[in-house]
Amino acid sequence: MIGEPGTGMVEIRWVANPFRADKFERAWLPAAEAALDYGARSWAFVRSREDPQQFVQYAVFADKLAFERYWYSEEMAEARAEASGLFQVPILPIWLGVVGSGTPAEQPAER
Repeated sequence: MIGEPGTGMVEIRWVANPFRADKFERAWLPAAEAALDYGARSWAFVRSREDPQQFVQYAVFADKLAFERYWYSEEMAEARAEASGLFQVPILPIWLGVVGSGTPAEQPAER
């Protein structure tokens, strides 16, 4: 999920309105996945197990311009309008720069 150093990653925190979390999840999942159509290298849409009203959307893009083409596209504007009333506003994407990442399989084996 996390990109290589030098790529950008966006984090978008969503808070569903009371009693609307399941409906928000169903409504926004396709929109989160659509990041791939705009050049995202990977994406994730996660829901808190401790507070099921809380969601976080992640996507890895080569640059911020690619993310902005996704976020400000007509498709995403329509998706946000259709999901209106299911989540709290404002929604503030946070642009992050990947400085390091890895998985256990990438680490050298100890002898």
